[in-house]
Amino acid sequence: MEPWQRIVIISYSVFSLFGAVLGYYQCKFKKNSLGGNFIFNLIGAFVWADNVVFGTFWFLGSLVILYFNNWNLFLFAQSLFWLVRSVGETIYWFNQQFSTINRNPAKNYWITKIFHDEYTVWFVHQIMWQCLTVVFIILSLYFGRLFFGGVK
Repeated sequence: MEPWQRIVIISYSVFSLFGAVLGYYQCKFKKNSLGGNFIFNLIGAFVWADNVVFGTFWFLGSLVILYFNNWNLFLFAQSLFWLVRSVGETIYWFNQQFSTINRNPAKNYWITKIFHDEYTVWFVHQIMWQCLTVVFIILSLYFGRLFFGGVK
């Protein structure tokens, strides 16, 4: 692994650990489990409770990747994670469209400036995540092939 790749993974690991600790603090002491934390979207965390789980996951996962000293494993893990995350978000937003419970008021999202009603904001989120699912299927296949030695 190149030095810059190690730096990226170490930085990602430290960032993830910081997110997990901060998420734990927000959940346990501030009782703010569902508060937004946009910078931590980089590790897949959209609310503080996500941070506790995903921060811990990426911290430990990064340590394993550093142990194996394999950049392609990092890329493969990222693509598989985002594949699963995007499928989950697609399902979430699909369900939000048809729910009588409004957990995500459209006014909370910047795309409301383009799409002015809640239903549209919800289905745009859904199809955005569907597009990301396709991207991460392709990337997972590619990075999986790299990791397993099929691409030179």
